[in-house]
Amino acid sequence: MTARCLILAAGFGTRMGALTASRPKPLIEVGGQSLLDHALGIARGAGCRKIAVNAHYLADQIVDHLKQDDTVPVLIEQPDILDSGGAVKNAAAVLGHDPMLTLNADNVWHGPNPLAALSAAFDPTRMGALLLLLPCERVIGRKDGGDFSIDQAGRLTLDKTHGAYVYLGAQILDPAPCIAEPRNAFSLRDIWAQLEDQGRLFGLVYDGQWADVGHPEGIALAEAMLEAVDV
Repeated sequence: MTARCLILAAGFGTRMGALTASRPKPLIEVGGQSLLDHALGIARGAGCRKIAVNAHYLADQIVDHLKQDDTVPVLIEQPDILDSGGAVKNAAAVLGHDPMLTLNADNVWHGPNPLAALSAAFDPTRMGALLLLLPCERVIGRKDGGDFSIDQAGRLTLDKTHGAYVYLGAQILDPAPCIAEPRNAFSLRDIWAQLEDQGRLFGLVYDGQWADVGHPEGIALAEAMLEAVDV
């Protein structure tokens, strides 16, 4: 459905503590490979021909990491970070106004390609955004509660209770609401709330394993997940 992907790599990684004091979180290694390279592998494996990476915190290191690959532009957010919604708005100038995949650069996956699954299931006539989810009991490394509840038709409702589904940091969306937003810096949660009200916010349950590497303990958990499936 789409060949465009924005990898979100601009965050400060404060939960990582000392590990991100001198390097951005996307360059932390899991299983001998940086989180950013894990994300790039997912995007390329889904057939994405246009990929961009946003950066803010220690952005020069992201640029240096990708300097050998001139096919992946780094969208540096300066002087201020744009947040997730602002990042999509900014990336539309490079990736275009057609449906866009976004992928957080702090997760590790095993199973079907998550972006390919989203692209195959996205129906722009009914959906403004399609988010990839797992129930709380199936996620690895997640410390918080859930994010959404999902009905039988696949429509989502924002829901932070413990039994809700967890958003996995991968989605496909129509960037038009982000482009139309007058603010430059804003969260995608604002856009999701609008789409929920319109009945155009949908979810897809992932048929695989996912680990959150948003905190130091997540590194070992993600590596254990990968080692278990390789046995």
